[in-house]
Amino acid sequence: MNYIQPAERIAGFKPYFFATLNQKINELKKKGVSIIRLDMGSPDLPPTDEIIDVMVKNARDPRQHGYSALGGTPAFKQACADYYLKRFNVKLDPTKEVLALVGSKEGVFNLSQVILNPGDISLVPDPCYPAYREGGRIAGAELYDMPLLPENKFLPDLNTIPDAVLEKAKILWLNYPNNPTGAIAPLSFFEKAVRFAHDHQILIAHDAPYVDICFDGYVAPSILEVDGAKDVAIEFNSLSKTYNMAGWRIGMAVGNANAVNYLSIYKSQMDSSQFNPLLAAGIFALTSDQEWIQDRNDIYLERRDIVVKGLKACGFHVDSPQAAIYVWAHLPEGLTDSVEFCNRLLEETGVSLTPGSIYGKHGEGFIRISLGTSTAEMKTALDRIQSWMKKA
Repeated sequence: MNYIQPAERIAGFKPYFFATLNQKINELKKKGVSIIRLDMGSPDLPPTDEIIDVMVKNARDPRQHGYSALGGTPAFKQACADYYLKRFNVKLDPTKEVLALVGSKEGVFNLSQVILNPGDISLVPDPCYPAYREGGRIAGAELYDMPLLPENKFLPDLNTIPDAVLEKAKILWLNYPNNPTGAIAPLSFFEKAVRFAHDHQILIAHDAPYVDICFDGYVAPSILEVDGAKDVAIEFNSLSKTYNMAGWRIGMAVGNANAVNYLSIYKSQMDSSQFNPLLAAGIFALTSDQEWIQDRNDIYLERRDIVVKGLKACGFHVDSPQAAIYVWAHLPEGLTDSVEFCNRLLEETGVSLTPGSIYGKHGEGFIRISLGTSTAEMKTALDRIQSWMKKA
């Protein structure tokens, strides 16, 4: 008999999709299947040598191995503020409006825990990064899905949210450049969202880890560029995608001082910040020459074009994204089940894609391809997909 039962708030949860997918892929590898992963949004390229050298140098300093400052060292917070000033012309108080995170996912999830009470409503895009939805569920909140539709350029229509929902809404989640769709939001949309949040006394949580991965001359804005945004918005950013430091787990929450403070109090009870040498490397990444990022983005651009061209040749409906590291493609005519499609593709070709339905019901009928795989493997994967679909 099992005497150990989970808390009610997690009893109905299933394992994270990619954890289950990893198990399946490992089983296929044992059978000798050649796997190409185009599913996870993890950069395959490393940080610059200089970033790594800063971490190594500090790790060899015997004084750097104790606990670091909770919520990040003053120097790291200042580096975040310097980055925002240079990149977005946004002034931040590093003592009140900046918080270091163990990767931005941690802050995204924890924000729901510090803002939402049972019965409150979290306004969640659909499709979306799952942490927005699951963080709200664990907090005991109700979720209201905002459809992201192609005909609206994958922007939520805030005007369609019922008044009864708005009376209970506490958080409005936004994410541009977007995961999974790759969509972008003009500054005019952020201006509308900020006015909306002021009118309805809602906190905007803008998840912005892809702002420095842009193509075709596009430059992504921060929501904090909007006048009055810091009164109603907190923005999450990360070194994972911009600097190829996903496994280093360094991110930041910036903006509304009250929300930042709530997160800081919560974090003080659950973690002891990051390893000082990692923070030192983060400071260097944020404040050093940024020109290398364009060269890296050019690699993603080449991969994007390979994927878009290859998928169109197979009958997918797909646009070229101007930012982020994903291609969001609608299945060809006659195909509607994204999970079934991805499962069959993986089992019969070894190519792993992400079904759109894991991001919400409005993601059904789509697949997401990550650009975080070598260009050579990307070409091979698209060749496999094309050959397989010709036979199907």
